[in-house]
Amino acid sequence: MCVPVTLFRLQPNVDTRQKQLTAWCSLALSYCRVNKLYTMTVAEAQESPLFNNWKLQRILSLVWDCLACFVPSNCFLNCETGKLPLESILIVLEELRKKDSDIKSILCFIPGNLEWLDKNKSSFLIMWRRPEEWGKLIYQWVSKNGLTNSVFTLYELSNGEDTENEEFHGLEESMLLRALQALQQEHRAEIITLDDGRGVKFF
Repeated sequence: MCVPVTLFRLQPNVDTRQKQLTAWCSLALSYCRVNKLYTMTVAEAQESPLFNNWKLQRILSLVWDCLACFVPSNCFLNCETGKLPLESILIVLEELRKKDSDIKSILCFIPGNLEWLDKNKSSFLIMWRRPEEWGKLIYQWVSKNGLTNSVFTLYELSNGEDTENEEFHGLEESMLLRALQALQQEHRAEIITLDDGRGVKFF
């Protein structure tokens, strides 16, 4: 993945900076979707191709002396390493967390695309598809195959042979549970306790 150089420069203009952050959020969600990433640590994100421009790093190692005269002092990118600084990564992640928060009071509750998993904000759940959307896909599969009133373990649902060709195959348990909770709120499913763990019954 090659990230445009302009995205790495923190723009002083408020409107321009917001557009920049919006582009970063879109890029982050696309990257996680393509790679089917659901949870990450900040350290993993910092080392991922998403926040590293290796091609730019190689170029800068050769021509940094020339570029130093033109690159702004508030450059988002650490031009010596080709990495986005931790502080800038946290800005992007926080933007993902609060994405859409301004319209929550106007529309029905719409969460952001990121949820911190610990108080130290060292790991996070990235929601490139919202739990309700995953729930809809799962229930479509259940209905299509006449599986209402059936019981599945969480493992069977996300890793079973019957779901191999479905988009939700391989879905991490944390996201799967949120999807099933969304269906449970709609009275289409019930999360239950089984001898070998948790399961779900569809209605």
